[in-house]
Amino acid sequence: MVESPCKKLCALNSADICSGCGRTREEIGNWMTMSDEGRVRVKKLAERRLAALASQAPTIDSKAAHA
Repeated sequence: MVESPCKKLCALNSADICSGCGRTREEIGNWMTMSDEGRVRVKKLAERRLAALASQAPTIDSKAAHA
């Protein structure tokens, strides 16, 4: 059985993607009825989504912080 990627940090963004685990609302809702193959696929997609979200995160300009 494939373990859930849930981090207990549930918060859906405007694209309905959880910022904690990277799954969509639909994927979260369907998790319990998915096959192991489906779960593996969703976990890989979720990892990619989280990486994409992390790369879009705003960065702090250290020079501006000291201004």
